[in-house]
Amino acid sequence: MTRKFTRVPELSLKAFTHGDAKKRAEFIDALMEGFQYFGFIILKDHGVSTELLARAYKLSAEFFALPETEKMKFYRKDGQRGYTPFGREHAKNSHFPDLKEFWHVGREFAPDSPLAALYPPNFWPDRPVGFHATFTALYDALEEAGLSMLDALAPSLGVPEDFFRKMATGGNSILRLLHYPPIPADADPHSIRAAAHEDINLITILVAAAGAGLELLDRDGEWLPVETDPENLIVDAGDMLARIANDIIPATTHRVVNPKGPNVSRYSMPFFMHPRADALLTCLDSCRGAGAKYPDITANDFLQERLREIGLAG
Repeated sequence: MTRKFTRVPELSLKAFTHGDAKKRAEFIDALMEGFQYFGFIILKDHGVSTELLARAYKLSAEFFALPETEKMKFYRKDGQRGYTPFGREHAKNSHFPDLKEFWHVGREFAPDSPLAALYPPNFWPDRPVGFHATFTALYDALEEAGLSMLDALAPSLGVPEDFFRKMATGGNSILRLLHYPPIPADADPHSIRAAAHEDINLITILVAAAGAGLELLDRDGEWLPVETDPENLIVDAGDMLARIANDIIPATTHRVVNPKGPNVSRYSMPFFMHPRADALLTCLDSCRGAGAKYPDITANDFLQERLREIGLAG
């Protein structure tokens, strides 16, 4: 990496999915460069409709405005589907709760699917109207964008283009609807909306949030705001990808800070792209160098280990 970046690079996914050989090669190189430099890139021309994104934000806000007693009907202690109340999750190695509540949408499957033995079913509230259809559609659209991103990443890591797509197809990917309420007057002064952390999964595709606050820790140890137009997506590399790539692509630390201006709600929708539960997280030959830094582990075992560390599993 010879170039010095002052902001997260912005790439057009259409250049990879519909471009000629030159444009595809340029996208592949820029994606790897952005991931190595920041662990983040910003994605435009991604194929997820602006109408769907706007509808999803509207319904998310309507759901979180429901009475707490109604939301708690969909609470699961493991946090993997449905509702998780305010202050339940904390960052790894943090003793202070994050100032957020969220809802998890997982993969939809038929009751007789083999996946039914692996993943818990989704919960769907009766209101707001359209919640099920909207977030199923958003899950599918973000997953397809994510699979294209993984296809573009593969050549730089010396594996076939469909290597990561095969690993993630049928995976335990999760769409999280996030609400950061106004900071309560009695909030612990050590708590922020999302304490510094790295994501667990392969890559995260984040719908640009309604409200500022996302910051990444750059390679110089400085916190850099990550902001973009509301129709764009923000993509970052997670711990599973860093593990497979032997930290050639690092998982970048990031956080969501408390508002510096008006104390208002912030809404966000990250899509956490996971491999299949039985996928083996093992160092790629092209990344091995002097040796693998991490022992082999299945995706599900690694996920469960991390869930315990952040307070979402026993």
